[in-house]
Amino acid sequence: LILLVMLVGDSGVGKTCLLVHFKDGAFLAGSFISTVGIDFRVNAHTFPFKVRICCRIWDTAGQERFRSVTHAYYRDANALLLLYDVTNKASFNNIRAWLTEIHEYAQQDVVVMLLGNKAESSHNRVVKREEGEKLAKEFGVPFMETSAKSGLNVELAFTAVAKELKHRTMKEPAEPKFQLKEYVDKEMRTAGCCHS
Repeated sequence: LILLVMLVGDSGVGKTCLLVHFKDGAFLAGSFISTVGIDFRVNAHTFPFKVRICCRIWDTAGQERFRSVTHAYYRDANALLLLYDVTNKASFNNIRAWLTEIHEYAQQDVVVMLLGNKAESSHNRVVKREEGEKLAKEFGVPFMETSAKSGLNVELAFTAVAKELKHRTMKEPAEPKFQLKEYVDKEMRTAGCCHS
């Protein structure tokens, strides 16, 4: 089963770092060259569920000039991880525009999850967790804060989305519906604040 997961959000919110951390379990310090259009950095990640799910994860460019390229790929995406940077108010304010775009170009039943990245930067934070939660609630999407630097919730974000996609694709009639939002909330509660 091959599924396509895309990372979207403004330039500089940490999409590439998040992806690298998920793939290699490491944070790449220093500045990245901004992703040009679509970056096929990760070809596949196989999740060890009963059925092997292979997620092709694409990193996209946040800059305006690449938007039309990104739009073309939205249609193929099974899931979109939408990121903002908790230390950058503009990236948070732009989330509405991103969501509008997603609704316009992506598949009707695409899985969307909102991620507030760079959560380790408590001293530079300008977007409160509550603001992220409120926005996610308004659009009916699951939300969590992540940190590509500390690894906070990086694995969980990708796994939760993969679980949701697996349930949708392999749904047994008798199987209870998998609730992505509830799963995320439960995992977040279990993890508490001290989880890294």
